[in-house]
Amino acid sequence: MKEPNIIAGSVSGQTSELDALRQKAEQGDTKAQYKLGSMYIKGRGVPKDEVEAAKWCRRAAEQGFAPAQTSLGYLYATGHGMVRDEAEAMRWYRKAAEQGNATAQYNLGNQYDKGRGVTKDETEAAKWFRKAAEQGLADAQYNLGSMYETGQGVVKDEAEAVKWYFKAAEQGHAPAQFNLGVMYGKGRGMPKDEAEEIKWYRKAAEQGDAFAQYNLGVMYDKGRGVAKDAAEAAKWYLKAAEQGDADAQFNLGNLYADGQGMPKNEAEAVKWWRKAAEQGEADAQVNLGASYAKGRGVVENQAEAVKWYLKAAEQGDADAQFNLGTRYIEGRGVKRDEDKGKYWLRKSAQQGDKEAAELLKSL
Repeated sequence: MKEPNIIAGSVSGQTSELDALRQKAEQGDTKAQYKLGSMYIKGRGVPKDEVEAAKWCRRAAEQGFAPAQTSLGYLYATGHGMVRDEAEAMRWYRKAAEQGNATAQYNLGNQYDKGRGVTKDETEAAKWFRKAAEQGLADAQYNLGSMYETGQGVVKDEAEAVKWYFKAAEQGHAPAQFNLGVMYGKGRGMPKDEAEEIKWYRKAAEQGDAFAQYNLGVMYDKGRGVAKDAAEAAKWYLKAAEQGDADAQFNLGNLYADGQGMPKNEAEAVKWWRKAAEQGEADAQVNLGASYAKGRGVVENQAEAVKWYLKAAEQGDADAQFNLGTRYIEGRGVKRDEDKGKYWLRKSAQQGDKEAAELLKSL
């Protein structure tokens, strides 16, 4: 849901100007009513008061003023200044959307897309997103591009997805820039072009998009479309990792462990692997388990090693299953249990781990 553009107003705070605006609003001037409502929504020139905001937006909305109808829909959708009511939000969004208000069209599309206040209908969602997108609303262009990419509400068409992503990306829309980079990287909807992929990832990454920061890190890490540069990879992984991206946290831990792009630091490696592992990243769980098993970057603790191997093993990681199996066989960090050991070794062997298969034969 997109918050309507609010008229900030030029009221300087002087009582006479505010009184003049209020007088016009009370006389039925829709623009004055909307402007006054907008001021109360944001607390600009007046104390913030969502109930008062709803009152003035409603007066203008009931006279057919589309921006006020959009704002009133937003207030109903969010429950600001009134009881939340998605059906009422739909009603007011539709009134404004049918008058051509782009923000209302976008919000109406979202209501259909999410099934809020109305039965979910992706075709209707695409219809309203398109109307707003054709008026240049970047969020709508991005959503329409996503629908074409996945074939939701429209016939799947990756070239059309690229077209709408591009329109939004050129307006600085970071998720669209990221998606455009992905499309260039995979050659979907256009010829594959790693230079363009890098270009769009960078634009999104510089705006703080964690996915783009991670992908840009990967490009530098692997030397794809750009000269391999571990320090630059670490820089972008760190930015994404600090936003909670588990893949970036795992890769950053690897760089610290290997001393690539930065001085080797096993404690820092463990720190980032732990963050990723706590989010369920299986490879990070394996590495964290190994760190505890060998006492690298952390005090050796075989029980902790078992704990993290188990988490990864339950996700199907063959290395973790092998490590867990051997620990049950040997009784390291866990009570010896040959049956459990064989169980995990068998799981690992079924995934093609030859060492696990050989150990099972010997047992």
